[in-house]
Amino acid sequence: MREDRLPEPKEGEMLLRSIYLSMDATNRLRLGDWDLYMDPIREGKAMKGFTLAEVVSRHPGFPQGSLVAGLVPWSEFAISDGSGLSIVPRIPGLKLADAFGVLVIAGPTALVGLMEVGRPKPGDTVVVTAAAGAVGMLVGQSARIHGCKTIGIAGGAEKCGWLTSEFGYDHAIDYKRENVVERLRELAPPGVDVHFENVGGEMLDAGLTVMKDFGSVMICGLISTYNSAAGDRIPGPYMFRNLIMRRLRVQGFVILDYADRYPEYQQQFAQWMLQGRLKFRLDVTSGIDKALDTLKMLYTGANKGKVLVQSGADPS
Repeated sequence: MREDRLPEPKEGEMLLRSIYLSMDATNRLRLGDWDLYMDPIREGKAMKGFTLAEVVSRHPGFPQGSLVAGLVPWSEFAISDGSGLSIVPRIPGLKLADAFGVLVIAGPTALVGLMEVGRPKPGDTVVVTAAAGAVGMLVGQSARIHGCKTIGIAGGAEKCGWLTSEFGYDHAIDYKRENVVERLRELAPPGVDVHFENVGGEMLDAGLTVMKDFGSVMICGLISTYNSAAGDRIPGPYMFRNLIMRRLRVQGFVILDYADRYPEYQQQFAQWMLQGRLKFRLDVTSGIDKALDTLKMLYTGANKGKVLVQSGADPS
């Protein structure tokens, strides 16, 4: 933690007051040496992450008092020229934390990965790893709304219980105490049509093992490998041969590539939320000084829903 004197906004700049910080797996990646799709964060510089903030000062493109979201330094206040920020509307009937937690990143990621990349048909079997996480809990419900059979993989009885009781999954697999490949074969004897990967490693290998011919595998995240150093040799997937044997289509995606369609995805999720068709959990920690420990929850599985840090007062 460091305390700095905040400069006055220059012409074309504005002062932002941070309200919520989104804790995301990519925060860890930006500290390493991987070849990334975004600039790394070097030692001594402020971490950046998706943030919901209030515009405190005047700016020609952002009315004073409006809410904005985008990649902003982890700080209580920040100066910005507005680049990469978008206005977040206040939606009657939705709490601000709920709207930010679902609509800004997790919801669009779920819809893009499932519908744009996975392209399931009604009746298809969809498997989701880290299914109780921020994206996974929304992927399963989106697939069910689309008429698919859903199987979620999570760690522990409590989280697996959420999958079927709250998040609409048809089946849940506890990777901590069950053989994932055996259970997938039991639950989907003909094989799996669409696999939504958030974890990598053994989970990705299990998914590749049980895919149907011409199935689709979308790579949203590989969080099990993110704490590896650049020179580490990460094994797998051992069932890579099934890309040929099953003639699979495998595609990775980054949600930032679809930013121009955010309003479309956000409108869909807001509608489902207001209709009560979408269930979700937030795991909110108060205080920007807790950000580091809160981020670590993503790598231990200690989080219970979409992880946010409340860094300032919620104006709603």
